[in-house]
Amino acid sequence: MFSKHIFKAYDIRGLVQGELSEELAYRLGRAFIVFLREKGQDLSNKKVVIGRDMRLTSPVFSEAVIRGFLAEGVDCVDIGLCSTPLFNFTCAHFADHLGGIMVTASHNPAEYNGFKLTLGDGLPIGLVTGMERIKQLVLENNFDSQIKNAQKTEFDPYPDYESKIFSLVEIEKLKNKKIVIDFGNGMGLVTFDKLLKKLPVTAAYLYPEPDGNFPNHEANPLKTDTLVDLQKKVLEEKADFGFALDGDADRIGLVDELGQVVPASFVGGLIGLEVLQKHSGELMYYDLRCSRAVKEVWEENGAKTDICQVGHANIKKMMKDNQAKFASELSLHLYFHDTYDLECPELSFLYILKILSKQEKTLSQLWQPLNRYFHSGEINFAVEDKEMIMKKIAEKYADAEINKLDGLLFTYPDYWFSIRTSNTEPVLRLNLEARSKEKMVEKVAEIKDIIK
Repeated sequence: MFSKHIFKAYDIRGLVQGELSEELAYRLGRAFIVFLREKGQDLSNKKVVIGRDMRLTSPVFSEAVIRGFLAEGVDCVDIGLCSTPLFNFTCAHFADHLGGIMVTASHNPAEYNGFKLTLGDGLPIGLVTGMERIKQLVLENNFDSQIKNAQKTEFDPYPDYESKIFSLVEIEKLKNKKIVIDFGNGMGLVTFDKLLKKLPVTAAYLYPEPDGNFPNHEANPLKTDTLVDLQKKVLEEKADFGFALDGDADRIGLVDELGQVVPASFVGGLIGLEVLQKHSGELMYYDLRCSRAVKEVWEENGAKTDICQVGHANIKKMMKDNQAKFASELSLHLYFHDTYDLECPELSFLYILKILSKQEKTLSQLWQPLNRYFHSGEINFAVEDKEMIMKKIAEKYADAEINKLDGLLFTYPDYWFSIRTSNTEPVLRLNLEARSKEKMVEKVAEIKDIIK
């Protein structure tokens, strides 16, 4: 009927054939409501939210989740086809919404689908915030046999979403720019098409229509090979920049006017500088895989900085707990305090426009000051005994300054690296940066030898 291995660190995700089912989705809807009750939530006069992406099975799974919500006697707000940021906003912004479930598998290939569970403050349910209990409730299937009555209503949250975003940027000060957006046949068009009509931009679209088959390329801007068409189009159009979105439109990628992919660390680094214009001297997070240049440039511009764990569930909680104003993740998730500590690619887009409007520089000139060190990129290793490998590396580099916040972060004067187990895949992930290319190549080879 479904696999118990679909319950991941940050969401529920699996192959449609053999790992997911309508029965799972129905149980998940019921389990979510039971979970809220167990947390002491008062569900009277409250609603939960359901949204979905464009995958072929998302409508069926969405309807099954709704049946689960209603069977538990809680009214449901159906926002239909939406991006994950729009869904999260709908959970966090409206006082009568207690959270909900988004049917999506993000950037995964077409044969996958999944579910993201979000609480009323926008925080996701992950491994440390309740996913194990959700899993237990679904597997036990011990729900009240008395089916209750509740209602589903349809709702369009976009006008409120747009108002919130436009309240954060002075649109009238933006200058006309030529841009290219690669939607990757994902959900980005749902919000960006409306947004762009109110902005001083000339926009060319690539693959705008939502299509669960992903007929053109994987919608994952972290993989630079998915940005080739965008790079070509930027040059053809002589555009000021190109912008790429992933499948559920909660991650962004940038291509500059020269057709160069802006490294992932520097995307958040640049946008963080603009956040500082409003939140000078405030705390900002970067994940431990990011370039050291991000920390340095932010601090040079007045920020307090600290590293954070990888993963949106971890980061959003840290931001709320410590009143951080922004967080940048190497995966191209960017989080804004001003939008409930959530991802908001539309705001990221507006900040890039704002930066280019204020400064007489091109995007390639703007990101170069961050290009201080030599980064290996994220290297994945499939290993059987992760703990043994981590122990060997810890012994080899025991004389380093070591941080254990998330995996192991080793710091030496002329190079630094993180090694951590993935929360989503059976791999070890290595990110290494050095002051010289020679040192970077040397140390990557040295660590590879240990792992192999």
